[in-house]
Amino acid sequence: MSLVKSISGIRGTIGGRVGDGLSAVDIVRFTAAYATQRRMALPCNNKLVVGRDARISGEMVNLLVTGTLLGMGYDVVNIGLASTPTTELAVTGEKAAGGIILTASHNPKQWNALKLLNEHGEFLNDAEGKKVLSIAEKEDFTFAEVEQIGHLSHKDYLPYHIEQVLKLPLVHKDAIAKKNFTVAIDCVNSVGGIAIPAMLDALGVKNIIRLNCEPTGHFAHNPEPLPQHLTEISNLLREGQADVGFVVDPDVDRLAIVCENGEMFVEEYTLVSIADYILSHTPGNTVSNLSSTRALSDVTRQHGGAYSAAAVGEVNVVAEIKRTNAVIGGEGNGGVIYPECHCGRDALVGVALFLSALAENGLKVSEWKKRLPQYCISKNRIDLSPEMNVDEVLREVKELYKNERINDIDGVKIDFADGWVHLRKSNTEPIIRVYSEAATMEEANRLAESVMQVVRK
Repeated sequence: MSLVKSISGIRGTIGGRVGDGLSAVDIVRFTAAYATQRRMALPCNNKLVVGRDARISGEMVNLLVTGTLLGMGYDVVNIGLASTPTTELAVTGEKAAGGIILTASHNPKQWNALKLLNEHGEFLNDAEGKKVLSIAEKEDFTFAEVEQIGHLSHKDYLPYHIEQVLKLPLVHKDAIAKKNFTVAIDCVNSVGGIAIPAMLDALGVKNIIRLNCEPTGHFAHNPEPLPQHLTEISNLLREGQADVGFVVDPDVDRLAIVCENGEMFVEEYTLVSIADYILSHTPGNTVSNLSSTRALSDVTRQHGGAYSAAAVGEVNVVAEIKRTNAVIGGEGNGGVIYPECHCGRDALVGVALFLSALAENGLKVSEWKKRLPQYCISKNRIDLSPEMNVDEVLREVKELYKNERINDIDGVKIDFADGWVHLRKSNTEPIIRVYSEAATMEEANRLAESVMQVVRK
């Protein structure tokens, strides 16, 4: 059993002993701690939002979280089965003090999590998250007296979410409808099976091939949208049955794309392609995290903008988007953040913008991909021994490569002329993640190995 506590939320495997897995007691304790932190931050706001993905533990966790918030004196707007971006928009739509998303994202079905939002519908920052953990550790919370117990209401926020996407100036519903695209989707038996077909229907897409759209929580394949898990939709497109394929993770904040010939568009290029479209109409700055492809920087420069890299983690990317006033940002895992709509990864926004661009450029998806800067990313790891001092190792790497461009805001990233290597300590495993990128996979692997040999000495 596992329980992982971080500033952005609490996740773990369902069941087990208290403090081992994500038990009912742990769910109540961390929910009460979050409610206490929100009360301290916004004492006059008495409303919180709760939404969840379709995991089989979701109803149980939902009842515990909702009941705890009511017991803490909060009025709760429960939006039921809803994507992460839908819940984020519901927080601002309700002018609530925050919200809790019940989802373990791409983790397998035995996992669930409490993802914690502030009043802007964004993840808690470092100080806020640490405060929640401190309150939970001390169990420093007080429940409401009977007359102050909160009230529960239920709303469906998906129509509002879709409405906000359709309002975006660069979403061209009529152009999409005119193209009469056939779109295949794989929603891995979660809330994407509700949200993505509704979004496509609103965009005028009449021909939808649906895979794994029943929101049962029994995932038909590993829920992380990586190529090795997407053979079913890939084979379907290889047979020529659709113009494009879209795949989402269980909480619909990541978007993977499949070309019309069955080849993977590659998750890294979800953001790059959409940024290329956005920048062609609204030139400006872009942001991604340090472990994302250099192709975004290339495309940004081509359009006359400036690119910035943030530490890994959505909250860090959002902060950098705001600091640089970026027009588009996100992460190389298929996470598109379009601040014109809201500052959160959103696959519905990604689908709408991608189809708008496809309708405009008139290309096949594979043709579009070939026009973008071409790189290959290699993802490796170094297992840590108990005696290894990771901070010292990273300092040695930084010193050895001091004549290259170095970014040390999150581990160490070495930018070479023809590629890069990024080393960072994992927050969840005793490993150093080593990502590298170059024009070919062979060169990316060579760069990674050259740096990894330094670490292993």
